[in-house]
Amino acid sequence: MVSQTVGRIIESPTCIAEGADWLARREPQFAEALRLTGPLPLRRRRGGFAALLDAIVSQQVSVASANAIWARLEAAGLTRASGITLASDETLRTCGLSRQKIRYARALAEARLNYAALARAPDEAVVARLTELPGIGRWTAEIYAMFSLGRADVFAPGDLALQEAARLLFALPSRPSEKAFRTMAEAWSPWRAVAARLLWSYYRVAKSREGIR
Repeated sequence: MVSQTVGRIIESPTCIAEGADWLARREPQFAEALRLTGPLPLRRRRGGFAALLDAIVSQQVSVASANAIWARLEAAGLTRASGITLASDETLRTCGLSRQKIRYARALAEARLNYAALARAPDEAVVARLTELPGIGRWTAEIYAMFSLGRADVFAPGDLALQEAARLLFALPSRPSEKAFRTMAEAWSPWRAVAARLLWSYYRVAKSREGIR
């Protein structure tokens, strides 16, 4: 699907396959990476308040800890903006949120984002609006745009796994800086989000071959 406002939207595995084929024809290294990874995952998620709250919950904790906290929030009915607004700090702390994350969660709830309008906004407008909120940096905003909104041409150059994958795949002397990586990824437009999926998949394959679990 293509919108004049937001560009290509990734909706199905067919979209991913189309983007991967385009990248493989453009970059020989991507063709080799795709041979090793096989078909790439769709990785679409639901958007809205819960998706951003989940991103806040997951910051600086292990996957297991984040899952446990989220399960407690779900059990308490606190994954909606109204629930966060009405809950006491003590209740949120009992669920596992730190004082800082409670502040972030309340700010998100109080922002009353128009998620439908956000889904129709251009990529940079999405990132700009989300990063206005406490606790949501550019990486989180870009991940939301990629996976919750399905934006095909969004990239997350600040992601360390992507940087390391690029170092390995393109035989770079070191991980690219966020600024240099953003420039490098311009050549992969209009499928930068598929390039990200390919690099993440390649990272897992490469690290497995190196004996890293």
